[in-house]
Amino acid sequence: MRSIVNVPKTARAGEVIEIKTMIAHPMETGYRTGTNGATIPRNIISRFVCTYDGEEVFSAELFPAIAANPLIAFTTVAVQTGTLTFAWTDDSGATETTTAEITVI
Repeated sequence: MRSIVNVPKTARAGEVIEIKTMIAHPMETGYRTGTNGATIPRNIISRFVCTYDGEEVFSAELFPAIAANPLIAFTTVAVQTGTLTFAWTDDSGATETTTAEITVI
């Protein structure tokens, strides 16, 4: 898995900011068959969580209908200078985590 996040570097206190995230993941539904005729096991990103200085500000449960390399966009309020942590967990239990810093002026 490989992720990309887009977070403003600075924001004013109380400003609503838009955050965009994307993760490279095949999102296998478990419904397709491989070239050998066997079903390809389901393995999707099933959970996404964003925390802002340790406090959860956004989370999502994902399902097989989500496309490969899911893009998630959401907003939150810039409260203080700090760290946003993003975590994607797939069906196999693998978790990709990345962080981004924001400076609140």
